[in-house]
Amino acid sequence: MAAEAFGTFWLVFGGCGSAVLAAGFPTLGIGFAGVSLAFGLTLLTMVYAIGPISGCHINPAVTLGLWAAKRFPTKEILPYWLAQVIGGILAGAILIGIATGKAGFDVHAGFASNGYDAHSPGGYGMLAAMLAEFVLTFMFLFVILASTEARAPAGFAGIAIGLALTLIHLISIPVDNTSVNPARSTGVAVFAGGDFVAQLWLFWLLPLVGGAAAGFVYTSLFGEKPEERTERERLTRGG
Repeated sequence: MAAEAFGTFWLVFGGCGSAVLAAGFPTLGIGFAGVSLAFGLTLLTMVYAIGPISGCHINPAVTLGLWAAKRFPTKEILPYWLAQVIGGILAGAILIGIATGKAGFDVHAGFASNGYDAHSPGGYGMLAAMLAEFVLTFMFLFVILASTEARAPAGFAGIAIGLALTLIHLISIPVDNTSVNPARSTGVAVFAGGDFVAQLWLFWLLPLVGGAAAGFVYTSLFGEKPEERTERERLTRGG
């Protein structure tokens, strides 16, 4: 739980921090591409830092997707979710402390929160945001499940997963500021308040549904069969 809180803190602080502090900085702003890369880098670094401890979910949708794929126990879902949300909110609180060091900062203007309609960077509506969150979370979990199973090359999962999150942000920041992670959404929305909290339901529901769907579909279509696992283990042993 401590590792999950720590990892989610880094994801929200690094990703949302880049959006709040650096994306629009005059003449040197990193823009959408920079923010996308920041989210990918935070996840990539945490995969290798805390992956051996907690598996580096740092996302309630990932936890649920791994459960759906029969890779995670039911009894640990809620503790993981709690740790992830705590880590996200702590990152939001510290980010507020930094951002308010500049005169004129208005947390209620958005604070890197997710949103649709008037709160969408590109003016996209609720249905567009729902579709984007479902599809992108589904594909994110697909990459996670495929790159971390026994048949995948060892040691490269973090690269694939980090780049997948970067691509997801490149696609969908204009749509709804990209969630695919309820803890990331919650960590900043609780400080932005107002409509950002009122719209938070979408950024919990759709990532969770997309993640669970990916877990069930991946296991059904591509999961390693018991006989395949036995043969692979035999060949690995040289038998």
